Amino acid sequence: MGVTDPAGPVMDRDEVDRALARLGAEHEAIETSLLALQDHAGRRLLEGAALTGTTRERWTSAEASITLLWAYFDAYTDALRSAREIRSRRRWSSREDLVELTELLRGESVTIAGSATATANAPTLSGQGRLSESFSLVTLVERMNELYASSLDMIVAADAVWSALPARIDLLAAELQRTRKLAHSVGVRPGEHPAGDDLERITHTLTALREQVVSDPLAYWQPKRGSSAPGGGRPDTTVYDREARALEDVRREIDAVLTVRQDAEQRLVGVRDVLSRADRTLAEARTARGEVLAKIAATEVPVVGGPPTVLQEQLATAAEYRRQGQWHRLSPLLESLEERAEDELLRARESLTAVTAPLAVRAELRGRLDAYRAKVARHGLAEDPFLIERYDAARRMLWSAPCDLRVAEQAVLRYQHAAVELLGVPRAAQQRGPQDHRGEQ
Repeated sequence: MGVTDPAGPVMDRDEVDRALARLGAEHEAIETSLLALQDHAGRRLLEGAALTGTTRERWTSAEASITLLWAYFDAYTDALRSAREIRSRRRWSSREDLVELTELLRGESVTIAGSATATANAPTLSGQGRLSESFSLVTLVERMNELYASSLDMIVAADAVWSALPARIDLLAAELQRTRKLAHSVGVRPGEHPAGDDLERITHTLTALREQVVSDPLAYWQPKRGSSAPGGGRPDTTVYDREARALEDVRREIDAVLTVRQDAEQRLVGVRDVLSRADRTLAEARTARGEVLAKIAATEVPVVGGPPTVLQEQLATAAEYRRQGQWHRLSPLLESLEERAEDELLRARESLTAVTAPLAVRAELRGRLDAYRAKVARHGLAEDPFLIERYDAARRMLWSAPCDLRVAEQAVLRYQHAAVELLGVPRAAQQRGPQDHRGEQ
C-alpha cells in the first residue's frame, strides 16, 4: 500500500506554468505593497516618535508583524525561485520534475525558522516557540495578507490622526492666543471674569490634548463599525470640538464687552433717561393721588411708592466702572440696569393708572350725562322739568368735591332712564348708550 501524496495529484506542465504565473503576479503585488508600506509617511513618523499608551503597544506589535512579513516574503521568494529553476531545467519537464514542482507549489514546502517568529514577537500567530514551521505557498500568502492588513491599518489610523488633529489644534491655539490678548485689553482676566477662567482652562486642555495626540494618536481614533478595510474609521475630534465651541462662546462674550466699551456712555444715558421718566411718572402719580383723595369720596386709593434707591446706586457704580475701564464688570451690570429700569418705568405707569382710575370713572360718567342731555335736546325735550331736575342732581354730584362715585353713578342712571322713557327708546337699548337719531322722521 503506497503512501498518499499530501500535495495531491501530480500537476501537469500546463498546471505548473499557470501556477507559476499566478504566484509570480502575487509576488510582484506583495513586493509592491511591502515597499509602499516601508516608505509610508505614517510608518516613518511612528519609527521616530516617542509613543505612549495604546499606540506604543500596537506599534510594537506592528513592527514585529512587519519583520515577520519580510521573513515570510523572503521565504516565499526563495520558494518561487526554486520552482522556476526546476521548471527551467527542461522544456518538457519529466515526471520527477513535476512531482517535485507539485510538492513545492501545493505542499507545505516553505519552512520558516522558529527564531524568525520568536524574534518578531507576534503573539497572535501560531508556531511561536517551535524550532520551525512549514507552510504552503497559498497559506503563506494568506498569512502575509493578514499581517499586511493589520500593520497598514495601524499605520494609516495613526497617520490620519496626526494629519487631522495637531494642525487643527495649532490653529485653534493661535486663535486662542489672539483671544487672550483681546480679553486682557478689556479686563477679562482669570480670577476676575468667568470668560478669563474659561480661556485658562481651554489653554491647558489644548496643550494636554496636543501632547496626547502626538504621543498616542490611536487613543483618538474611531474605527468604522463593520469595515474590514485598513484605516476604516475617522479621527475622534470630540475634545477638540468641545474646546472650539467653548472658545467661540468666550469670543462672543468678549465681543459683548467690546460693544459695551463702544456704546457704554450712550447706554448709561439711556438708563438715566428711563429712570428719570419713571421718577416723573411716580411724582405725577403722587400728585394725582392727592387730587383723587380731595375730589373723590369713599374710594380706596393705592399708595404710591418712591423710586428705588438701589438702581441709582447701581447706576453710579456703572458710571465708575466706565471711568475705570472695567468693561467686563460694566457689561453684565448695564444689561441688568437696562432691564430693571424698564421694569421700574412700567411699574410707575401702572401705579399712575391705578391712582387715576377714580378720575377716569368720574370723567366717563360726566361724558355719559352730557351725551344723554344732548340727545334729549335734539328731540326738543331739554326743557322738561323732570329731566332738568334729574340732570341738575347728577351734575351737582359729578362736579362737586368730594364726589361719591357710587351715588353719582346712580344719579346718572336715573337721568338716563328718564330720558329713555320720554324718548320712547326700548328698554333693551338703554345699555347701548345714547344714539344719534338726526335725520329721523
